[in-house]
Amino acid sequence: MKLWRPVGRNELKLIEQSGWRAFPPRLPEQPIFYPVLNFPYAEQIARDWNSKAENHAYVGFVTEFDVDDDYVAKFQTEVVGGSSHKELWVPAEELEDFNGHIRGKIEVVAKYERGERVDAQ
Repeated sequence: MKLWRPVGRNELKLIEQSGWRAFPPRLPEQPIFYPVLNFPYAEQIARDWNSKAENHAYVGFVTEFDVDDDYVAKFQTEVVGGSSHKELWVPAEELEDFNGHIRGKIEVVAKYERGERVDAQ
């Protein structure tokens, strides 16, 4: 299954440090890891929230990755707003196992600075 994850600069650095193969552990106040099920929703978060937040240095990225279909089927899908706002809810304590089921590398497919799309390079 193809999934997307909007991230800020700090989380992206940790993904890069993993060799583009894993998402970093959640913080204690973050009990859920929530990749999203479609690019437009990930884009909305990266563009409208991450790239406009000081704690993200006004930059937002959209990452894209594949996870084994059979494995992700065990996680709950939540609609958290409009019908296109679909997230896969992965308990934080299962993130390491989730990372082990990522096929290939995590890729940056979009970058936003202060609400505007820029070259992702």
